[in-house]
Amino acid sequence: MLDIQKKSDSVIIVIHEIYGLNQHMQGFCESLSKQGFDVICPNLLERETPFDYSQEDAAYRHFMENVGFKGALHKIKDILSNIKNEYQKIFILGFSAGATVAWLCSEEECVDGIVGYYGSRIRNYAELAPQCPVLLFFPLEEPSFNVDELISTLERTNVEVHKFSGKHGFSDTYNSKYHAESAQAAVSKMMKFFMQH
Repeated sequence: MLDIQKKSDSVIIVIHEIYGLNQHMQGFCESLSKQGFDVICPNLLERETPFDYSQEDAAYRHFMENVGFKGALHKIKDILSNIKNEYQKIFILGFSAGATVAWLCSEEECVDGIVGYYGSRIRNYAELAPQCPVLLFFPLEEPSFNVDELISTLERTNVEVHKFSGKHGFSDTYNSKYHAESAQAAVSKMMKFFMQH
């Protein structure tokens, strides 16, 4: 687990992708902590070494067989119950599979806001009614589903959705799908969201 303490009254729980706690996640957590937030990023895979991007199929299989969305949700809920009295504001930020888990946490009373990057499996839980503000980012296209259709299903009170140029993984500097302009635009919307809420 990555736990960066800034003695802040606000915390961001970061939920990683299927690859685990890799360089991208560590870098992202460090940049959030530089903005004055406490940051907690649990290692949901419980393995020392994260998967490499070239091992996508193995990483996906490992995540689904050993963690799963429900298992990850359970771990995040445990963290929430441990910290809910320590902070004035609790935010959850998730990437890909982690964004779907973050979306599943949107019904938790102690959560003040959720940000999700390309949570493609949110489509399986689109009927959820978030109890807190939610900000979601999607790429223009996803191979496994129609982005515009999902966005129209998700548009409701408390949910703000943005679509960016690029593909799944556009915010990850270590990924071949990195799209600098979209990554920066998303970060600035995310920071504004955290400051507003």
